[in-house]
Amino acid sequence: MKVVSLLSGGIDSTTLLYYLLSKGWEVKALIFNYGQRHSKEVELARRIVERVNVKYEVVDISNIKNLISSGSLTGRKEVPEGHYTDENQKLTIVPNRNMIMLAIAVGHAVKLKYDAVVFGAHSNDRAIYPDCRPAFVNDLDRAIIDATEERVELLAPFINKTKDEIVRLGSELKVPFHMTWSCYKGGEYHCGKCATCVERKEAFKLAGITDPTVYEK
Repeated sequence: MKVVSLLSGGIDSTTLLYYLLSKGWEVKALIFNYGQRHSKEVELARRIVERVNVKYEVVDISNIKNLISSGSLTGRKEVPEGHYTDENQKLTIVPNRNMIMLAIAVGHAVKLKYDAVVFGAHSNDRAIYPDCRPAFVNDLDRAIIDATEERVELLAPFINKTKDEIVRLGSELKVPFHMTWSCYKGGEYHCGKCATCVERKEAFKLAGITDPTVYEK
């Protein structure tokens, strides 16, 4: 199977990349610069994909920032600290981000005559991010046919997996977790306080896997 996979440089999309390769699938990775708060995740995603010798492109759509700027990742608000279950974490929503990136990936898959587009949404994302829920995946999968008249599948293999389950899988696949980046703040080290850092810590603890991440003290 030939697939286009979204790669952010985080635990989920990196584990997904290794998972797809373990299945023997041909993968083309797309790394997006959408005007996010920092470029660190883009740099690390590039290193990860080069490590496994997979074809990739960095897609620069940063000029859409003024159109979708909102909250703390593409807007000017401070990154909130705490858990994803906290109400203030809605500040981390980037409106329609996955739809935008997946639409581009589908167009690329059609051009390449690939079979599917894949992304790493998982069950922990559902509480706050509507474009990571099964309904979104199912609806967009059907819409792709209407939009392209091509049978390009939309796959989200981790949609029912928890973050700690993904960490366990990544450990089995020997994912270089030390190369992945989660933190929204983009400092020299992971801050350890923003929601994605908190979730990262919890996932390793629940998975019983040693966390190689360096956090700010």
